Amino acid sequence: MASTKIEQLEIRQADPSDAEAIAEAHRDSIHSIGPEFYPPADVQAWQDGLTGDVYGKAMRAGEVFFIATGTVGGRRLVLGFASDYGVDGATHGTSVYVRGVAARQGLGTALLRRAEAYALANGAERIHIEASLAGYEFYRANGYTETRRGETRLMSGHPIACVSMRKQLASV
Repeated sequence: MASTKIEQLEIRQADPSDAEAIAEAHRDSIHSIGPEFYPPADVQAWQDGLTGDVYGKAMRAGEVFFIATGTVGGRRLVLGFASDYGVDGATHGTSVYVRGVAARQGLGTALLRRAEAYALANGAERIHIEASLAGYEFYRANGYTETRRGETRLMSGHPIACVSMRKQLASV
């Protein structure tokens, strides 16, 4: 993807007023990057139901989101996000999504580092993820190791291929 000039870049913890903009960034990421790895039906099912309500509910349940905002073409946008949530004891989970215009510029890694640091500060010893095929190489480049391949069910109930991965946080 061609590099796009991003101005006034800021990474911060999200609040409920950011929920709809997070949903927009998530849908953009899926539609921009997902088609390289999944058929059209999977891409459509992946974004189905991704509304601001999903992220607001997740925040109320304790999931913490970090967002990157910036100005692209004179428009202020949420360019991407990462999250941290408890899975089981010292195991946490995360996910990272970046808009197509901001992909491959280090933004995803910066967001992931913020989520990992937050997880570590809140008692996590490891992070477990169900990486999409689109995210596999990103997570691998950031120190995650594959534990198995399989499928995950999207919010819509539709299955897609995924890769279970984990990372010990002692090296963060």
